[in-house]
Amino acid sequence: MDFPSGRLGWGDEIRPARPVPGAGPGALDPLRSLLHSISSHLSDKELSDLKFLLRDKIGKRKLDPVQSGQGLFSILMEQREIARDNLELLKKLLQHIKRQDLLSDVVQFEEQQPPAPNDQPDEHEERRLEAAIGVICDYVGRDWKRLMRALGMPEVKLDKIEAAYPFQLDEKVFQALRGWKKWMGKDAEVAELIKALRGCRLNFVADKVEEKISQLNTGTR
Repeated sequence: MDFPSGRLGWGDEIRPARPVPGAGPGALDPLRSLLHSISSHLSDKELSDLKFLLRDKIGKRKLDPVQSGQGLFSILMEQREIARDNLELLKKLLQHIKRQDLLSDVVQFEEQQPPAPNDQPDEHEERRLEAAIGVICDYVGRDWKRLMRALGMPEVKLDKIEAAYPFQLDEKVFQALRGWKKWMGKDAEVAELIKALRGCRLNFVADKVEEKISQLNTGTR
């Protein structure tokens, strides 16, 4: 089943996210707690809409007996369509039924998960990224949201940063870039930052990043 493409949450009203159940110390399985919470907030019509959207992925025979979100999510977990490190389908489904509040809960859950050691940039790229982020923080200014959108960051993440640091522009830029780096994991690269900067016509900042990386590579300052 194909779902609408595009960055999640763009242009939609973002409701404040509830605390994610099961995310605290000593809790039960965090993902199951999250899915239980989502299930309890779904209306009968929304469940019906989800079943319709998943007809090609699961099949009518399995879907017809499903009477709750928990039952639906259990099937998706069995098929590995939902996992702690794979929540893209769940986010698309929630976006499609216009439950931005529940989508925010999923995004919050993802942010609370510790990154896997093998899902981070190597030591060399890590140094380059930190240097590039420092330069961008110094120069990008009020264009930070435009840059982050070019990097593919979901609007819901940007709204949360905006709300957390309403009068601290430098902190907003820093938190957004660090969030992007964590979100991308091992796929975070300086080349992507430079490409996005030039795509936003922030060529001066891109030049400054390239200059800093060149200095880093040659051991100069």
